[in-house]
Amino acid sequence: MNQTFAIPNSTRAIFGGPLPLLQLLHPRELWRPCLAALVVGALAAVVSVRVWGWPLWVASAIALATFLAPTTLKWRKDWRRFGLTVTLLGALLTVQGFHTIEHVAQWVQYHLLFWSMRQSSGFISPANAEWVHFVWNWGVLIAVVVLVRGGLRNIWGGLLLGVAIAHTVEHTYTFVRYLMVLQDLRELGVTNVTAQGLAGILGRDGWLARSAWTQGTFLCSIPGLTTAIRLDVHFWWNVVEMTLLTLAGHVYLRKTRV
Repeated sequence: MNQTFAIPNSTRAIFGGPLPLLQLLHPRELWRPCLAALVVGALAAVVSVRVWGWPLWVASAIALATFLAPTTLKWRKDWRRFGLTVTLLGALLTVQGFHTIEHVAQWVQYHLLFWSMRQSSGFISPANAEWVHFVWNWGVLIAVVVLVRGGLRNIWGGLLLGVAIAHTVEHTYTFVRYLMVLQDLRELGVTNVTAQGLAGILGRDGWLARSAWTQGTFLCSIPGLTTAIRLDVHFWWNVVEMTLLTLAGHVYLRKTRV
């Protein structure tokens, strides 16, 4: 193994408990700044919505930005103490966890609160854009590749890498379609219509359901994979990805202890 990614022996015993991921994510000596940032961010978000009437996405961004400062400091300390792989694992669990919460919020808004598809855009609605999804998933894929190279080589890590690749391909296909539709609209002189929310490879009206290559085969009629709405497709992509990341990280940290 490349020593750049190795965990120092003197720190391996830290992850010897039954829930090593919680030990990794725990802010340790920074728990007071993290708690303070959480409280201040939450209060600022409530005031910005209730008193100043700002939109929900602005309030959510304020809360996240407030919490980011002590979290970044924790990651710096983790880097010095544990090295790249463990630090990146903790960071990816944190940011992907928040990203999954965003997809859960969209699912709740649509299925439980019965909002329209357009309204069901989570807490930070401007982030629900094709280019954001494209950049985000490529970033996650690169992080997963670095983790696997750094030692996250277990069955869950292998599955995680496969799902991350497939998820990135899905968003790359959707992003390319988005750019093509925008170009077609511009050629028609239409500039005030968005092309957000296009179907990807999976789901209702997706490539798998509509492609000439799959017509006449069982592939174009697989329940869920060819019938689910886009919101549900990406909800499950992220649930599966987050679950595999958690399992892979758990196994990896358990094996690092002495």
